[in-house]
Amino acid sequence: MQILLRGVGLLPIAPLFFRPQAAQAAPYTHRLALLIGNGDYPVPHDLPPIQKNVMDLGEALAFRGFDVTQAMNLDENSLQSTVEGFVKRVAQAPPNAVTLFYYAGHGLQVESNNLLLGSGANPTAPRRDLLASSLVLQQKLLAALPARPQALNITVIDACRTDLRNSLGDGEGLNQVEAPLGSLVCFSTGAGKPAVSPASGDQNTFYTGALVKLLRESASHITFNDLFRMVKAEVESTMLNHPLAAIRRLAQIPFIADNTRVQVPLVVPVPALAGASAPQSMSPQEEVDWLTIQSAQWPLDLIRLCQSFLKLYPDSIQARSVMVYLTGAQLALSVLRHKEVKLFKTSFVLPQPLPPQQHEHGNTDLVRAARGDKDAAARIARLHRELGTQQSQLRYVGWLQYAGGLGNGIACYELALYYREVAQPLLAAQAEAQARQLGYSPPRALGHARK
Repeated sequence: MQILLRGVGLLPIAPLFFRPQAAQAAPYTHRLALLIGNGDYPVPHDLPPIQKNVMDLGEALAFRGFDVTQAMNLDENSLQSTVEGFVKRVAQAPPNAVTLFYYAGHGLQVESNNLLLGSGANPTAPRRDLLASSLVLQQKLLAALPARPQALNITVIDACRTDLRNSLGDGEGLNQVEAPLGSLVCFSTGAGKPAVSPASGDQNTFYTGALVKLLRESASHITFNDLFRMVKAEVESTMLNHPLAAIRRLAQIPFIADNTRVQVPLVVPVPALAGASAPQSMSPQEEVDWLTIQSAQWPLDLIRLCQSFLKLYPDSIQARSVMVYLTGAQLALSVLRHKEVKLFKTSFVLPQPLPPQQHEHGNTDLVRAARGDKDAAARIARLHRELGTQQSQLRYVGWLQYAGGLGNGIACYELALYYREVAQPLLAAQAEAQARQLGYSPPRALGHARK
């Protein structure tokens, strides 16, 4: 674990997690994290909680086996070079490594670009100046990191800061993004929305506080994918039930973009290690029921399976994950009941024939779509589009409608472009309006292409 302070070199810190040599070759044990906290901005835009965020999250990640580098109050040039250095380290890591990038500070959107502001920058400066002097998240990090289909790249952005005196935040909020292959991208608040920042340096922000808590408390078998959905639920619940009306009014709905191929647990069990304790096990029937849930591809079936599992095994080691799936399936079912969404149970099957690998990935996306995963739904839509048949075009539209209903603004805009191509301007305008309502701002080049 290392700390990088402004004007100071990397400082090594004793790791909080010891990984024996025997475990080094196991998958997912090579873990790298870069945590950047920018809280030093011109008053009144300074952010007192940021240092606590970085220190607490660093300890929690070290506990989970990450080699953590912390960087505080980086100006524009230091921010760019530190991120570039991290991208190079990730490129040199094994294919099955797990990486995590975290940024807490001011972030905003200019011309569809998500900007991370260097320390000392004024968030109210002219947007053109900020675009030229800030780190562009999509280009400098998400697109620069190598794809990791065998493991996981995690990006966590706790930005778009505001306080209770300013409900507008520091700009338009971040734009929706799609996660690159093998990546999980998490924002502390929804696209185009602000995130509340406490005025005290003794408090974490709501999102990072929930993330630290769940990293420390969650069982080792919980996957990172489920963990971040638990964080989302915790933030929503905490803020919506907060005693202060102003916080309830600004309640954050965190954003998740998921394009992972594998499910990585918080800690990989290594039974061969001397003294390693065996994980809590499930009964044979409990495991059968759990595996049945894992393969369910229709939301209504999934709801019934999850409710039955929680009734039969309320203390199961998988109960928290099942709750996550149940919540997602309930959202999915509510979207499917909208009259605008033309999808049915027969739509939740893959088109035939498909190459074996594409079939495997498609089945995985069907399972995720049943759990309310907006990005998996969009990928299923594009799978149908590639076939080019009349039925596949209908399924393409239906799956984009479903993805949009789940909150995918990018899918809504794709649907708008499709409607323009087939000369349905009214439907195109409605889909574009929905995309913008969900917080997606299309790149200017796409806007110029519209008729």
